[in-house]
Amino acid sequence: MPETIIPSEITGTVWKIEVQAGERVTQDQTLVVMESMKMEIPLSAPCNGVVLRILVAEGDPVVEGQDVVVLE
Repeated sequence: MPETIIPSEITGTVWKIEVQAGERVTQDQTLVVMESMKMEIPLSAPCNGVVLRILVAEGDPVVEGQDVVVLE
């Protein structure tokens, strides 16, 4: 099954990680909550799948387009 790489849509900070590697997720489920300019922006799954890898940790700074989560 092909991997789906989910990039950050904004430059900001990883505020909260809502899932764990190995967890099954559904389309539109929140995976990571980003924070930018005191706003919380959820990063959602584009499809059903299983979390293969989480490439960031809470508190990490990220730039727009940076890979955050890999789904299978």
